[in-house]
Parts: sequence; C-alpha cells; structure tokens
Amino acid sequence: MKKHFFLFFVIITNFTVAQTNPDYRIHSHNDYYQNAPFWKAFSTGASSVEADVFLVDNSLYVAHSKQEIDSARTFEKLYLEPMQKLTEIGLEKPKNLQLLIDIKSERYATLDAIVENLDKYPELINNNAFSFVISGNRPKPSEYLKYPDFIFFDYQSLDAVSDSSILKRIALVSLSFRNFSEWNGKGRLTAKDLEKVTTTIKRAKSLGKPFRFWATPDSKTAWKVFVHLGVDFINTDKPFECAQYLNTLATREYTNIAFSEVYRPTFASDGQQKKAKNIILLIGDGNGLAHISATALANKGELSLTQLRNIGFLKTQSSDDFTTDSAGGATAIATGKKVPNRAIGVDANGNSLKNITEILAEKGFVSGIITTDEITGATPSSFYAHQKDRGMIEEIKNDFLRSKLSIFVSAAGNSEEKNNIGDFGVVGSLDEISENKKDKIGFLFTKDEQTATFSKAVKNVLTFLKNKNKPFCLMAEGAKIESYGHANDIGGVINESIAFDRAITDSLKFADADQNTLVIVTADHETGGLTLPQGNITKNEIEGDFTTDDHTGIMVPIFAYGPMSNIFQGVYENNELFIRILSALDIQAQN
Repeated sequence: MKKHFFLFFVIITNFTVAQTNPDYRIHSHNDYYQNAPFWKAFSTGASSVEADVFLVDNSLYVAHSKQEIDSARTFEKLYLEPMQKLTEIGLEKPKNLQLLIDIKSERYATLDAIVENLDKYPELINNNAFSFVISGNRPKPSEYLKYPDFIFFDYQSLDAVSDSSILKRIALVSLSFRNFSEWNGKGRLTAKDLEKVTTTIKRAKSLGKPFRFWATPDSKTAWKVFVHLGVDFINTDKPFECAQYLNTLATREYTNIAFSEVYRPTFASDGQQKKAKNIILLIGDGNGLAHISATALANKGELSLTQLRNIGFLKTQSSDDFTTDSAGGATAIATGKKVPNRAIGVDANGNSLKNITEILAEKGFVSGIITTDEITGATPSSFYAHQKDRGMIEEIKNDFLRSKLSIFVSAAGNSEEKNNIGDFGVVGSLDEISENKKDKIGFLFTKDEQTATFSKAVKNVLTFLKNKNKPFCLMAEGAKIESYGHANDIGGVINESIAFDRAITDSLKFADADQNTLVIVTADHETGGLTLPQGNITKNEIEGDFTTDDHTGIMVPIFAYGPMSNIFQGVYENNELFIRILSALDIQAQN
C-alpha cells in the first residue's frame, strides 16, 4: 500500500513542478541524503542526480563517507532499481536524466563494479533517456575509451581536449566554485569575483560541454546568479525548492519599458493650516509598500508619488477578520466605521452608514468616482451603496442610480451599449467630459482603455468638477493593481502602478494650480505578500516574489499633499482616515 501511494506521489509532483526551462538543469547534489533518493529529484524535474559510491567486499554502497555505509543502501537499490521501475510503470521520462556517479573508493576496481552493475540493466544502458557519468576518482582521460560506450565522464579541468574521440566521452565540465570565490550566496558577488567566475564559465563552455560548479552556495540568490551567468547544471541540496524557484523565475522577473514622468510639486500649499476646499482620494487597490517600491525602482528609481513628504501607514483589519477584503477596507475609509468583510456601507447588523459622498453632498459638494473596475465593484460601491454583501449586484446598481454622484467613469461591464444609465448621460469619449455642462454624466472604459487612459480620465473629470464652481470630492481607484497581485504578475502590477502614478501626477498638478485641494493616496489593503529580493535600477529590472495570491494584513502607506496634509502622518486605523479627511475640510464627523 505504501509503495502504491509513493508512486502516486511521484506522478503528481512530477507533473506539478517539472522543469520546463531548457537553459538550465538542476543537479541534485548528494542526492542520497534526500528522504526519497532519486524519486524526489525525478519528481522535481531535476536533470541530474549524484550518488557517491564505495566498493566494499565486492558490493557498491552509496554513502558520503565510509563510516556512513549502510548495508541496505546499495547502488542498485537506491538508483538502478528505481530507474528500472521508472521504465516499467510508464511515467513520462526525462529527455536525459544524468546519474552522476562519484567514485569514493579506488577508481579502477570501483568503476569495473559499476559497469558490471549497469550491465544487469540493459533497458537503462540502451535507453536515451538516461546517461551514466563517472565523477570523483576517475581514470585519466586517455583511458576513457577503455570503457563501454554507455559510460561517460565528468571532466574537471579547463584544458583543451584535442582528441575528438575522448571529447565525445565527456558529459560535462565541473569545477569547485571555492577555487574562484568565497561568496556565501547572500548579497552579490564582488566585482573581482564576478569577473573571475564569468571568465571561468566562458572558458569551460568553450569546450562545447555543459558546465557545473560544485561547492556552491545553495540559496535563491545563488541559483539565480548561476542561471543568469550561464551555468548549465545548478548544484543544489534542495532540488524541490530550487525547481520551484527557478521554474517560476521568468514570470517573476520584469523589465519595465513604460514610464511615469516624475512631477516635482511646488509644495506651496502643502501642509498649510487652512481648511481644504476639495478632496482627491486616490486608492490603489491592493497597492502595498512593496508594490510602490517595485514601481519606483522600475521607473528609474522614483515616482511622482515618492516626492510627497507627509506619509503614514494604515492598519487595514476589518471588524471580523485579520485580513480585510476590498469591501471592508473601502467601507472603513468611506464611512469611518470598521465593518465585516463583504459589507458595503453597512455595519455588522446591516444598518446603513453614511458615506463621505453623502455627507459632503449635504454640505454643497459635488462628487465623482473613477475606477478601472465596474462601478458596482466593492471599492467604488463603498462610496455610494448600502448592502450587506458585495455580491448583491442588482441592489448595489439601484443604490448607484439613487446616489449623490455627479460623474462616474468605470469599466463597461454589462452597460456597454447603454446611452444613459438612470440620470447619468453616458458620453462617448473622455474628451467630452471636461466641458460637459450636464448635472450627471458617465463614461464607460473599454477593456483596452482602462489602464491606458486612466490618467486622462482623472484630468478630465477634475476639470468637469472644477467647472461646477462648487467644492468637490473625487475618488479614483486603480483597481487592476490588485488583479495582478492576485495573479502574482509583477509586470502587471508595475504597469498598472505606472498608470496610477500618472493619475497622481495629474492630481498633484491640479492641486498646485488650485492651492486649495488636498490629495490623498492610499490603498484598501495589500495583495500578494510581495517582496523584492533582486533587481537592477539602471536596467529597470525587478524580481518580484509573492507569498500568496490573496490579500494580506500588512499595513498600507498613505501619502498626503496640500492644505492640512500633515494631519495624515502617523500610524492609525483605516477608518480614522475618514475622520481626518472631514477634519481637513473643517466638517464635523457623523455616523
């Protein structure tokens, strides 16, 4: 029963994390120390496994030292029998699985015994799926041709091999990394060591054979460095972790090619102790500190956002969970009350909570919402709707039709063909917005417009609201930052955040021209548990490593610019943002 379960495990894991990148191969160093020798390496998609062998009393044992020899751990049982089983049970075979046999005892007798053992397995030695390579105490290169054609050798020198027949018997070139560097796999190689290592790899590969370093540091940073330097076999004692990391590396590395032109504010109105007239609240959905850092570093090191001086952090927990959803997070900001996840503008008992657009409407403000989501999405609907669950779309739509909003811009959703949505006249282009004189208008992004024209939407809507000659409140949401966080797509996160920063630029320019507008930039929560282990600022390269495809409980940054912006500094709960916004407007908080 255990054997059948184990084979089932092998099948599942093989198809789950099998190596797909042809530019490198994983070498399971000291493979016999794994809890499932051979099978674990095979299941991760490793291309090479290493077995140290001793010849003792005419038997071949696998062990690191003579003192560790166990009579049950023979070369046949640990490696040849599993490889034979692999051919029998019909699993998908590797293109070329290399068994690197490191001879620890006397070379000639041990190698003869290896040949004798292999001769018992004709299905292995006559199978192109496997190769058998002798390392450790090897014979001299001039003696390679004395051995059967299925025996190859690990060449541990940079000297050229002039005899083509001998060269054909060399499977790879291997050298000790410690001969060239003492790097421990953290940080980066020194410039001097990098030059030595790069030169060595180039010389080794000039022999026309795959190359491997042994005695290497065994970390994510080291694996990545060796792959990028062109090392063919990545030496590791952690084949599963190595495969899991390297097989996803290409999806986590991103080179930015679209940039946000950095705007440097005048700071003329920043922090002035006078009440603000207008509010621009920009919410990057899912946009945590690492997302902002990644975008800044990929944008030549800075953003318009990173020019701001008044900065704080919001704690995002909802009333019923450590990790909020967008509904709970946005409702806290919009109403000043912590609510359960999924609640839109209501408390835990379903009682309606006045949101900021409703409160400001009573004070003569006009309000607008821009979002790259549909208007009924959790974040935008928290600023006008009152429903127990974010999934109550029809009820939320009805709340929208009754809302105090003067303008909306959102993704089309199912409303794409409509000329009017309730009292909102839907215009055909963003250019029609700025000078439009109607009381209530809307615009529906097509799928391709959402990111590309987000900043244009912000700019035109601000002009529309200013032309009303009333104080205003605009909430603009970059919704797709979260979508790419859920997808663990660092390139998508950066692209959306670049578009978000362009909208921030337009908002800051408006605030500088107006002198009475407060700009606030924050997020409802963080998505993805993003970290940034590596990158290159000069090349606009970022490596993003996600820990989850869900939201996290990490605090999110808040940036403020304009009159009263200093009161947004510090660390506080997200619902307190509502209170501070009203305070900046010199309006008494309600609810």
